[in-house]
Amino acid sequence: MLQTNTSEFTNSTTDVLNRYLFDNMHVRGELVQLSTSYQSIINNHNYPVSVRLLLGELMAATCLLTATLKFEGDITVQLQGNGPVGYMSVNGDNNQQMRGIAKIVDAEQASAAQSLQELLGKGNMIITIKPNQGKPYQGIVALDKPTLAQCFTHYFEVSAQIPTQVWLFSDDKKQQVAGSLIQLLPDGDGSSENLAQQQSDFEHLAQLTNTIKADEIFSLEAEALLYRLYHQEKVSLFEPQVVSYQCGCSSDKCLAAITQMEPSEVEAILVEQGKISMTCEYCLTTYDFFAEQLKSFTSKDKH
Repeated sequence: MLQTNTSEFTNSTTDVLNRYLFDNMHVRGELVQLSTSYQSIINNHNYPVSVRLLLGELMAATCLLTATLKFEGDITVQLQGNGPVGYMSVNGDNNQQMRGIAKIVDAEQASAAQSLQELLGKGNMIITIKPNQGKPYQGIVALDKPTLAQCFTHYFEVSAQIPTQVWLFSDDKKQQVAGSLIQLLPDGDGSSENLAQQQSDFEHLAQLTNTIKADEIFSLEAEALLYRLYHQEKVSLFEPQVVSYQCGCSSDKCLAAITQMEPSEVEAILVEQGKISMTCEYCLTTYDFFAEQLKSFTSKDKH
């Protein structure tokens, strides 16, 4: 039985994250389906297919991870290694506003790579959480599992020590990515019998979730997909949260960076090039600043 916990529930398979609870099992789930926001991240970048797909999976996984946290602030999930992809990063916040980038060291090897290890080599996944209030937190796990989904599952095991399983999907032809997560919510008296039942429930739901097919998660709305998976369970589906692309760059931020330069350096660049240009590495937008805009800065006294 599937019920929605909002009177104005609307759903779509485009750029939404859905949360749900299994009412009698102390297990929660998440489902994220992305297209436009993902396309905005890879557009204008000449990434090889393998890099586009992994970056999309990292975006979907970051959405799922962020939704498990009770915080207001920013999150960065970065993959670093010694392979043809030097690093890959997705930045987001509690409002599911995302951006991402990949840095390719060897384009030819990256194009030929088929697996996580072939792309990143030996490396780590670094998760940095910066709440608006409170101290930042950082967790690091090795990228020593065959897939990114398994690496995230392992991260939950070692960081939160809560049974969690993650599934990730990517389709380059459709330019869509998606993901699902289920997580045990320990509850009860802590007895071995109760813990055993909770673990059994979690494993049962993991087996059901494992039957998700790529074409289903890319085409079915959340209600239909959850009914297909869990029609014999009691599931409460909450109001979806929109996931959006938000680069965050601006002319003001670029200007603020220029003001950190020495006035003599700014003047030298203006004399040589006639302007100072700054290009955002995420969205590739270029901001041009001419002498007149920087006049008050370059003319100030030097001390």
